[in-house]
This record gives sequence, C-alpha cells and structure tokens, in this order.
Amino acid sequence: MNVYYYLVAMRPKQWLKNLMLFFPPFLAGHILMQGVIIKGVVPFIAFCLTSSSGYIFNDLLDRGMDARHPQKSLRPIASGAINPVYASALSAILFISGLLLAWLISSRLLWFLVGYAVITISYSLLLKSFPIVDVFCISSGFLIRLLAGGEVFQIPISPWLFMTVFLLAVFLSTGKRLSELRSLGDKAVEHRASLASYPPGFLDGTMYVSGSAVLVTYAMYSLNRHTLIYSVPLCLFGLLRYMLRVSSGKGGDPTDSLLKDRLLFMVGAVWVLMVYVSIYR
Repeated sequence: MNVYYYLVAMRPKQWLKNLMLFFPPFLAGHILMQGVIIKGVVPFIAFCLTSSSGYIFNDLLDRGMDARHPQKSLRPIASGAINPVYASALSAILFISGLLLAWLISSRLLWFLVGYAVITISYSLLLKSFPIVDVFCISSGFLIRLLAGGEVFQIPISPWLFMTVFLLAVFLSTGKRLSELRSLGDKAVEHRASLASYPPGFLDGTMYVSGSAVLVTYAMYSLNRHTLIYSVPLCLFGLLRYMLRVSSGKGGDPTDSLLKDRLLFMVGAVWVLMVYVSIYR
C-alpha cells in the first residue's frame, strides 16, 4: 500500500479553503487572543476530513470519465493506483471521523458539517449536471465554512461579509467552469455535462458581473471598517488578475491559481498583511 497515493487522493492542498473558518475572528480582531487559534484547530480538521471524504467519493463516481481527461487521468483513483474498494473505505472513515470531531465541539457545528456533506454528496451524485445549480453548490461550501467559523468563535457575520464571500465564491466557481470549457474545447461536455447547457458568452458574462459585485460588496464592507478601505484597490487587482488567468487559458481552479500564480499569491499575502496592520496595529 503506497500511502502517498492515498494522501494525494485526499487533495490536501484543497484544505486551504477550510481556512475560511478563521475569517470571522481574523476580521473581528480576535485572532491573536489567547486560545482562539487553538479553538479552531479541531473544527478545521473536521472540515478537512469531511471535504477529503467528498473528493474521494466524487473521484470514485467519475473515475471512468476522469480516466479520459488529460489532467484528471493522473489522479490515483482514475489511474488505478488505488483500489476503488480501499478508496471507498477511506472515504467512509474520513467522513465518520469528521462528523465525530464536529460532534465533540458542538451540535450546531455538527449540523453545519452535515449540511456541507449533504450538498457535497448531492453535487457528486446529481447536481453537478445542472447549469447554475453546480456553481451555487460549490459557492455554498464557502458560505457554510464562513458561518461555521462564526459559530465556532461566537462572532456574528456581517451581511456585507456574507455577500462578499458568496459573490466571490460564485466568481471563482464560474471562472473554473469557464476555464474547463476553454481548455477541453469540443470534449468539454464529455467530462462535465453541465457545460453543454451554458450558451456562448454566458460564463464570461457571469464571471464579469459577479466580479464587479464582489468589488462593490467588499468596498461596502470596508467602509464599515474604515481602516480596510485601502485594501479595495488590491481586491480589484486580484479580481482582474484571476480574470486574466482564466481568459489566457492558464486554469481557473481557485487553489491552483493561488498556489501556482506568484502574483496572485503575493496579492493574497499582502491583503492579509494589510488587514493585520489595519486591525491589529
């Protein structure tokens, strides 16, 4: 048994999305308070285990199509590096472990995680085939993480922050779909059924509209937190950089874009620094 392939199947780099749990205390100025980070460790692990379970489940269902995909064919399940039976067992173990950890924290956190799992499973089984619905399913995962973070740290979520995260998730999800459509060309429908229902220009327009809306809602959130207003131009730069990346055919996966695009990574790092200086100085 090669442990490496099992780790790859869990997609650990996607765990970056679960850092959304720490956004509420970070933006509220609480992240440096004693015990705050430690308080979020177990919920973070719970979401990581559950999300990895969902990725493995999805790869099991799509292993036939993924085997014909230029990039996804390298995934451990699609390539045959992992036995589907063992992958199914790992998915079940991760799923149960994640729910148990959430239950140890609080029943409300457990319900957030169950909601996330239900949407993820429904997406893998059926909803990813429906246009717009597939984008909203992915976006809801970010919102659940944000709301779960508010619950864990007992911090109310600002309406403007809620809208910013939701619209940003729609923006990124649409960019990912558009990138898939352009990179796969005529074979795109063979790998993702929902792409057949998007007319020409629809995904482009949706990405531009949602990106504009993100800038507006983030600006409104920043106006309520006056010290953050200077980060709005940086936000615009990041949005435009991601649009350029997608339009240039360099890929639209949010995590890959952040990790592989040095400029986008720098934008994210500088944003964190600006928020830190603005709130914690």
